[in-house]
Amino acid sequence: MPRVAVIGSANMDFTMAVPRLPRPGETVSGGTLLVNRGGKGANQAVAARRLGGEVRMIGAVGADSSGAGIREGLHALGIDVDGLMTVPDAATGTALILVDAEGQNQIGVAPGANHRLTVDMVRPREASIAWAEVLLCQLETPLPVVGWALQTARQHGVTAILNPAPVQALSDEVLALADYLTPNQIEAGLLSGIEADDPDSARYAAERILARGTAHVIITLGAQGALACDGTTALHFPAFPVTAVDTTGAGDAFNGALAVGLAAGGSLDQAVPLAAAAAALTCTKRGAQDSIPDRADVERFLQSLRPT
Repeated sequence: MPRVAVIGSANMDFTMAVPRLPRPGETVSGGTLLVNRGGKGANQAVAARRLGGEVRMIGAVGADSSGAGIREGLHALGIDVDGLMTVPDAATGTALILVDAEGQNQIGVAPGANHRLTVDMVRPREASIAWAEVLLCQLETPLPVVGWALQTARQHGVTAILNPAPVQALSDEVLALADYLTPNQIEAGLLSGIEADDPDSARYAAERILARGTAHVIITLGAQGALACDGTTALHFPAFPVTAVDTTGAGDAFNGALAVGLAAGGSLDQAVPLAAAAAALTCTKRGAQDSIPDRADVERFLQSLRPT
């Protein structure tokens, strides 16, 4: 099985489906509530597991019922949670999500225990990074932890994916430690200073980011697909057409599936379509982790699109 280590966040998600997203100061009624487990790190770990990977999760939760539920849920899926530590004096991270009728969302996060993670806490988990074929990181845990993890992966010859979300300023030194950077179009624009509105402009944004030291940039463009660049070539992968119900977790599904595809030795021509299909199917259901498909679902979906 492809081996993937994930360092990242774990949250409880409270998702409300509303007719439309509210404007500032406005109340929109008529919604329905879904309580689900989330957090970019945990979501990506679940995606990697469901796509066929052997996964170890490293992060932090609070000493509360939400943290216990997250730990139990990940363990039930077969994810190694020995590295999911409990912070006694912080609450488990919580996300409040509004989703409109077209599947677009607004998200607010109280990071709680996720922001209490330190390098000293994760350093004893170095063996889990060395064990992995791919390390997957995001930015919902403190940047010093992310930087340490990327540096550790480099020392052990482990391929590192950095999903720069939620986006923040990143040094060239951190970017150079990422073998693959996977921003969406907004994140790519903020990291490059170039708006990435379509595949052509995304290529210019990717080239600007590549110049800062990252080896590969894969920009996800929603309904316009994804663009993968390495400084020599640029490959555009069209999106798979689906009826979107909720886009929450789609980017996490993409990253988790990409990690599995690369850990299995696949090329970008193989790994990116797998990731894009997982993301597309995630959009067809509500919630984060519950909406992430398994490998059989993705394979059937891809098969259904092949010419007969």
